[in-house]
Amino acid sequence: MRLYIRYMVSLRCKMMVREELKKLDIQYAIVELGMIEILEDITPVQRKQLKENLLKSGLELLDDKKSILIEKIKNVITEMIHYSDELPHVNYSDYISEKLDYDYTYLANTFSEVKGITIQQFIILHKIERIKELLIYDELNLTEIAYKMHYSSVAHLSNQFKKVTGLTPSFYKQLKDKRKANLEDL
Repeated sequence: MRLYIRYMVSLRCKMMVREELKKLDIQYAIVELGMIEILEDITPVQRKQLKENLLKSGLELLDDKKSILIEKIKNVITEMIHYSDELPHVNYSDYISEKLDYDYTYLANTFSEVKGITIQQFIILHKIERIKELLIYDELNLTEIAYKMHYSSVAHLSNQFKKVTGLTPSFYKQLKDKRKANLEDL
């Protein structure tokens, strides 16, 4: 039996969910981002208690099919951008469609209807967040980041970054360096 959880987007969230399952003595096989594979059916009382306990941690046990599908889409994108070493070399639409085994048009329409933004806009927002991380870690230069994040050029990355954040990547990186310098002056 599978259960789906909204806002479960990090390793810390997975640890919290495992703890809640242990507390309720619910046997599980898998705890992934946004999903739990439970070994046996749970009672309505256990489900209610799990739902309440997860809510206290900022997580939400999902019940309706559209919400579950949206969470699956978000988790595929989050995993693809933040947790894989390399982005797929196929179109994101093909990748998402293949991963979820749904027609992309259906996924895109459902996502837009529920979230109010397109899947592509959601991907761009996550790519920009990932770029911010890479800029802060200072391990790659902008050309390497553009290549890693599948931008056609540094100019394309810079334009999209500025459109979303209002800052250039260079200025964003300088802000980090200034904050670091200010802390050292204390």
